[in-house]
Order: sequence, then structure tokens, then C-alpha cells
Amino acid sequence: MYGIDLRTEGSGNLGGTNAFRVLGIKAALPVIVVDILKGWLPTWYFPQIQSDPSSWTWALAYGGAAILGHVFSFWIRFHGGKGVATSGGVFMAISPIALLAGFVTWLAVVMKTKTSSLGSLSASLIIPAVIYFTIPQDRLAVFWFTICLSIFVIWSHRSNITRILSGEENALQRNNSDNNKFGGHSP
Repeated sequence: MYGIDLRTEGSGNLGGTNAFRVLGIKAALPVIVVDILKGWLPTWYFPQIQSDPSSWTWALAYGGAAILGHVFSFWIRFHGGKGVATSGGVFMAISPIALLAGFVTWLAVVMKTKTSSLGSLSASLIIPAVIYFTIPQDRLAVFWFTICLSIFVIWSHRSNITRILSGEENALQRNNSDNNKFGGHSP
């Protein structure tokens, strides 16, 4: 739509953060919304149309497939985003309370550090704890799914972790001439 291939601009990532950095908030918001819906819709909807009483376990499978499909997209040679917004959509369906805790954590860290990857990593550590204390004990599979997903998010951010540790991770800001932070206007 903008004539720019995000795979060749900014971080090369197809997620919302890179869309924001390269194209601005107007382009990033639809990316984030679609990524969230990509995780939420199959996780929430498909179990509802099943007659299986343990359809919540299928919700985990559908959510995991959505995340993997996002990160390793067949359509773009098995490259994609880092799965954070899609994971958010999965948690919107599985545990809105955990999603809220993760979002508040992400927002607080990003507001303090201006580093989206650090916010995502922090949220991925908080969500399993919230899940553990809020899910019914007969659904511990949700907790283990969350642990695996947290490890996956950390793994997908391994290059960011290296840059954070070396002090080279970019702050969340637009890559335009005046480097407007949050809410910068599209050129």
C-alpha cells in the first residue's frame, strides 16, 4: 500500500513495531489489529463449533498454530513477525486477565525504556505467572502452553537480547528526519 517492503526496511521484521518505525502509526495500527485478530479468532471461535467437551485444549492448538503460522509464514518463505501481537490475540481468547497484565507490563516498560522488545520480553515473563494463579487447576495444560510460548517469544527476540545487553537496541521511535517518538505523524 505504501510501496515499501518491510522485509528490506528497518529491522526487516513484518511486525507492528517495524511498521511503526518505518511507516508510522497509521500503518502500524492495522498491522497490530490484524495480528491480534489472527491469534484471537481461531483460538476463540473454532472451539465453540466443536462438540468435544475438552475443546479448550483445541483452543491451545489453534492458538499455537496461529502463532507459528505468523512467525514462520509459508507465504513469505517462512519469515514473519515475532508473534507478540498474535500471542496477545491468543491470550485475549484464553485469559483476558493475563493479557491485561501482560499489556500493562509491556506498556510500563515501553514508557520507561522506549524499547518495545524489552516490553515484549517482560510481558512474556509476567503472563505465565498470571496464568498459573488464575486458571482452574484442571487446566494446567494452559500454564505449560504459556511457558512454552514465553520461551518461544524469548527465542524469537534473541537478536534483540544481544542488542539490549550490548546497549545497541533501538528505542521505539519513527525513522524519519525528525525522529518523532510515539504518535509521530506519517510523512
